This record gives sequence, C-alpha cells and structure tokens, in this order.
Amino acid sequence: MKSVIVFGSLNMDLTIQCERIPQQGETVEGSNFLSNPGGKGGNQAVAAAKFGAPTKMIACVGQDVFGQKLLNVLEEYKVDCQSVKISKSGQTGVAVITCHEGDNRIILSSGTNHELKAEDVKEVLYKVAKPGDLFVTQYECEQNTVLESLQIAKEMGMYTIFNPAPAKIIPTQYYTYIDLLVVNQTEAEFQTKIFPQEEESCKEAIQSMRQMGAQQVIITLGSSGSIFNLGEELYQVPACQIEAVDTTAAGDTFIGVLAACLAEEKDLKESVQYATKAAALTITRYGAQQAIPYRKEIEI
Repeated sequence: MKSVIVFGSLNMDLTIQCERIPQQGETVEGSNFLSNPGGKGGNQAVAAAKFGAPTKMIACVGQDVFGQKLLNVLEEYKVDCQSVKISKSGQTGVAVITCHEGDNRIILSSGTNHELKAEDVKEVLYKVAKPGDLFVTQYECEQNTVLESLQIAKEMGMYTIFNPAPAKIIPTQYYTYIDLLVVNQTEAEFQTKIFPQEEESCKEAIQSMRQMGAQQVIITLGSSGSIFNLGEELYQVPACQIEAVDTTAAGDTFIGVLAACLAEEKDLKESVQYATKAAALTITRYGAQQAIPYRKEIEI
C-alpha cells in the first residue's frame, strides 16, 4: 500500500471555552481548559493514520515536555515518528485557542516548526519515500522549505497535496509541483482575489488556480460542503448537517482522510465523501487529535 508522508507542524494546543470573546484589556471567565496535541501537520498525520494509512511524520520538536508528549501521542495513533528531529535549542510550537459558540480564534507560536530546511526534508524522503507515495504539507513550517519540499517530492514521483494554510502566496513557479491543492474560501480568495461562494465564483477561483499550474483543486465551503474539479467538470459534495461544538481540526481531518483514501487508490469523489464525513464527526467533539474519528466510526 502507498504511504502518506506528512511534512508539517507539531504544536501543543492550549484550548479554552468562553461565553464571549474578550475586548481589549478585558478579562472574561473561561471553562473546559484542554491541553491537547495538535498542529496542522500532526493533525493531518493522525487523521490519515486513524483511517488506516501507513503514515510517516517529518517535523521538529523541542527537548521539552510538550515535544515529548506530542511524539508519544502520535506514536499511540500509529504515526511513524522516526524521522522527527529533536531540536537542541528551540521550543516546541504552541497554539493558544479560544473557542466561542463553535468557532475558534488561534494565536500560534511556531517554535521549532521553522527549524527544518529543504535539505533536511530531502534527506528523509530519500530514506523513506517511494514513487507513488503521497506527500502532504501546509504553510505552518518555513515557507521556502515547504515550497522546495513540494518540488523535491514531485521530482521523486510522489503525489503532492498542498494545503497553503495559514494563507501565504504560492509563487507561480511552484504550482506545477502541486497535484492536489486544498483550500478553504479565505485561502482561495487570498490566492486568486476571488471569494468562492456560489458555483460560478467557485468555478472562477478553481480555473484561476489551475491556470497557475495546479492539477486539481478542492475548495472547502464550510457548511456548504466542498467543490472540486475532475478535468474541466466541477463536482460538489454537500456537508453533513451536524451541530458544531469545536471546529479546531476539521480542515486537517478532511485533508488527512482524503490522503488516506487516495493512498488506497479510491477515486477523488469517493475520497472527498469520506473526508467530509470525517470532518463532520470531528467538529462534534472538543480538541484536535483526540477529536479525529477512526475509520470504523466514519464507515457506520
């Protein structure tokens, strides 16, 4: 079976619930504090592994309590962490998350997530990857490292999935190294200046990213599901109607399960359907990795 290899961030998520978002200089009471392993890279790897894909992690953590905890949890979920670097000087990344009425606000300290360089990623890929494996990455690591790693993976014959979040520009020359680009509405607007909402604006945004070189594009539309292209045709998969309590890892779950399905050589439409169900289940629970469902829950 093909492997899913994730290069990305590992953060300790510090989450708290509140009845309203505090104003400048204001203190409000919170509840349900949760310290939970997260980071977009770690979340996506856990989602792929919980679905059953052989999953390997390329990342960097500090020699601290958070770093060890992150690795322990990933390994409990059967993510291969042998290629994760332990920094001698940096601190593990931290995300402070405030949750209010099912939505969240995040403050991120990148820490060791920015330590790895493209040569580090290349060295690992040459050891553990093979042509046809899936390479998944995001923008929570150093930008040039991410872009150059996409090029390295593509030139090795891997299938590349890129989630450019948090939103940063993708230089045009790197689009050709992206097999599947996955963006939400805000990220799509950032790249194209088009906010995708109804079918026509989604079509325009997808065409814009394809013209820049991306092979296939998925735009996630929140409560409206997602839309993607197969060649020139557009397909939309509706969202599951479900009450959200915490949206923290929904997008990462979508991408991780999507990658796991593609690793099994499911077609894109079926893969998106599985990913949609997985993301819906995730938002019914608090936290990040602990909220991500296992395959048996998705297939019920």
